[in-house]
Amino acid sequence: MQTSRLKLSLRRYWANDRINYSIRVFIALVGVALPCWYLNATTEVTPLVLGIIASALAETDDNLTGRIKALVMTLVCFLIAALSIEILFPYPLLFALGLFTSTFAFIMLGAMGARYASIAFASLLLAVYTMLGADSSTNLWYQPMLLLAGASWYGLLSLTWQVLWPNQPVQQSLASVFSEFALYLDSKSKLFEPVSNLVPQPLRIEAAGKNARVVAALNSAKATLLHRARRGQPNETGDKFLKIYFLAQDIHERASSSHYRYQDLAAAFQRSDVLFRFQRLLATQANACRAISHALAMGKPYRHGAESVRALDELQESLLYLKNQHNPQWRTFLVQLEYLFNNLATVERQLSNVSNPDVAQTGNDIELADTEARSMKERWQRLTSQFKPDSMLFRHALRMAIALTVGYGVIQALELERGYWILLTTLFVCQPNYSATRQKLVQRVLGTLGGLLAGIPLLYLFPGQEGQLVLMVLAGVLFFTFRTVRYGLATAFITLLVLFCFNQLGEGYAVILPRLGDTLLGCLLAVLAVSFILPDWQAHRLHKVMASAITTNRDYLGQIMGQYRIGKKDCLTYRVARRDAHNTDAQLSTAISNMLAEPGRYRMATDESFRFLTLNHAMLSYISALGAHRTRLEDERHLVSQAHRQIHAHLDCLAQQLDGNHCGQAPDSDIELEQRLAQWRDEDCTSVRMVLQQLHLIQRMLPELHSLANKLAARTRKETA
Repeated sequence: MQTSRLKLSLRRYWANDRINYSIRVFIALVGVALPCWYLNATTEVTPLVLGIIASALAETDDNLTGRIKALVMTLVCFLIAALSIEILFPYPLLFALGLFTSTFAFIMLGAMGARYASIAFASLLLAVYTMLGADSSTNLWYQPMLLLAGASWYGLLSLTWQVLWPNQPVQQSLASVFSEFALYLDSKSKLFEPVSNLVPQPLRIEAAGKNARVVAALNSAKATLLHRARRGQPNETGDKFLKIYFLAQDIHERASSSHYRYQDLAAAFQRSDVLFRFQRLLATQANACRAISHALAMGKPYRHGAESVRALDELQESLLYLKNQHNPQWRTFLVQLEYLFNNLATVERQLSNVSNPDVAQTGNDIELADTEARSMKERWQRLTSQFKPDSMLFRHALRMAIALTVGYGVIQALELERGYWILLTTLFVCQPNYSATRQKLVQRVLGTLGGLLAGIPLLYLFPGQEGQLVLMVLAGVLFFTFRTVRYGLATAFITLLVLFCFNQLGEGYAVILPRLGDTLLGCLLAVLAVSFILPDWQAHRLHKVMASAITTNRDYLGQIMGQYRIGKKDCLTYRVARRDAHNTDAQLSTAISNMLAEPGRYRMATDESFRFLTLNHAMLSYISALGAHRTRLEDERHLVSQAHRQIHAHLDCLAQQLDGNHCGQAPDSDIELEQRLAQWRDEDCTSVRMVLQQLHLIQRMLPELHSLANKLAARTRKETA
């Protein structure tokens, strides 16, 4: 019994992606520390360990062939970075010019894809690591070869991992999707509070933030699946995971749907338990998502529990009881609850099919949208398209190049012997926007201070090489364990690792105070760079993000209405439009959150921005409901088409108005059409009625959206005048 529990616990830890990653780093660090200890190679251990760290940071998910290509490219970039530092180090002017040029060039490589961005950052990091040991390097090749040896060792270990466990990243990415689903469903359940004065806006904003995390997880899972496919076509081994991914997309569309105004439902049923039962059903489905996430991560089949099925049955009985009351005031609202019930019943069925995705109707079109640049021509086009002042990547590359060059100038002017920690700090802290930079800055300073305070007694308690090598390995492993979730803690551990590395050279205590001072200087440079060198204040580009959100909602709605004419089909074009709409909604939520972290004088129209986010997310929810119930319509197609054309014209005008950030006049509305839409909401329940009802809900919010667009434009002009 105890043996089986131990095996289960070990398997659970193994399934955790961060722990799995840390085990790989642990093996790599031990593989360097033990030989160095045995051979008494105290000076070689530091560059070998730093090479491992840089290689691990450059690692991205891919298939075996892609990983081999990435490793070769990583080692080539590392060699260029290390050798250029060694060659130019004695010539400050040439070094400064090379630092500026290489920093700008490496960061611009990120335009070709996420893999290149990771390699570029790791190459810059390795360049700074080379600077740290350039004074003690015995010859041109000594330090670069040791750094590359550490990087190669970790790269080979990563390749071996890929051969032994090729599907583990797919399982972990899909598990992350369902884990985020659980949080999103919990957030959505809060909208079903049966109170008369329900204010949905803060709940909508919270749901929009959780939805952004779901979208990010879905995008990550899609990228992982694409890495194991060729030109978007899955291979046989990944077919099951691909079908689960399509199931997740369908569940997301249904979970993000809204069939009516929540405040109206809350007021109508404040004396009934039916909304509580909807809330309970969503909570049990959230728990089912957590169980699915656990099963996928563990590589075990998922068994759907009876709790959510029982909650669904009890909800159905509650709805039947309310219908039998024949209350005329409830008639319209009960229709909406039936739509919602049918939607959640389908979600329940999809959740139960996760272990057998072949049963679910995901359609015959199983192609993924491959947006990665595959040929050199495509990569070059993406790279050249970013060479413009309004490109965020171009701005970040220029900003980082100037910041690092100025940092080098400070080192030379003040004659700082170990001043290259300034560049290291600037490299980590300076992010593409002010909000992320500010967050990194606080965590970096606190982490460095904590690491130094912990390092002083540890150096005293463990003066021998053996103990410090053990602590180096532990610090390195813990750095990678917490790097993505607790950056401040990760900084403390990497600070400890560096202290122990330099103590191998007899300089442990000597770098403590300079390390703290250099960190503060590097943080200052990062803040100044992001604040004054082509700053990307969110308020200045928020109208563009809003315009993009409206445009993608318009296109998503257009795809849906086309399928109401020809019938439901989960084709690639439809799925791309749906994903684009959710992506831009997530981008809008992130942009507004980032704006709130910026200095007060750069924030504009905060209340209007939050209201716009609420309405945009509500609109996307109404559109998603239309997508969830797609079917071919036979009756009243003219009225549906007429309503859609009017909404399309409004959204098109609104997108242009926001994109140009100017005040404008909304298109004339058809009063007779609006009356017919409102009347249809009191007719018998049909598929047509549901479509018209959702279109009417969208139409009702258009005047306020136009008004908000005008207010935002007026506020922006006033602030910049």
